[in-house]
Amino acid sequence: MAVIHHTTLTPTKPELLAAWLPSRPWYRGGGDGAPRLIRAGGFRLDDPAGEVGVEFVIVRDTSGAEPVTYLAPLAYRGAPLDGAEHALVGTLEHGVLGRRWVYDACHDPVFAAQVPALIEGRVRAQAQSVSHTPDDDVVRAYRGTGPLAADFGSAVVTDHRDRTELTAADGSALRVRRVLSPGAGPGSGAPAGDGGAVGDGGAVGEVGEVGEVEASWEEPDGGRERGVLVTVRTGPPAS
Repeated sequence: MAVIHHTTLTPTKPELLAAWLPSRPWYRGGGDGAPRLIRAGGFRLDDPAGEVGVEFVIVRDTSGAEPVTYLAPLAYRGAPLDGAEHALVGTLEHGVLGRRWVYDACHDPVFAAQVPALIEGRVRAQAQSVSHTPDDDVVRAYRGTGPLAADFGSAVVTDHRDRTELTAADGSALRVRRVLSPGAGPGSGAPAGDGGAVGDGGAVGEVGEVGEVEASWEEPDGGRERGVLVTVRTGPPAS
């Protein structure tokens, strides 16, 4: 399970993201200057090999007239990831681990393997800031009849205005929502239970969608909202 080091980071994660976000097609803009980011939530996924840190980071940008909440999954590595220069968010100095290369996790093979495992219920989400602790706020739903067959590790990654999509060779797609808004998914309001599983059935966002992950985040007034973060669709899209 994830080990969290409470130490210094230079630059901080919000500072790193504030420099990167404006380059994304899903960034909604704000004031005249850089984004002003506040941590609003998130969780972690374990790397079975114990080498890569995978974190779902939720931040709120308060630079504009209305705050915007973004999802920025990050992958932390102790060395550069070959062939992923285009996905580098930046580097930071970790007070315990030293230099870390931080990537948009949608381009990282560990993320591509562990998110389907989370949706299927084979792994559990881990607390963002507490070691060895599952995060029961994160729930998932899966309506498939067997394991997801798609290889998302070799998927084509495409940024859209509101999401990033990992499309496998068979047409299956992981969709990572980038601009978050509260909304009821099939798991909304369901107890996490044994590993965050929620009941089969329920509404499906689009034809072919068989699973999703949802979680909550903090709102400006101190309350919390829930919404879907990731969905998975199997097979080619309907024509």
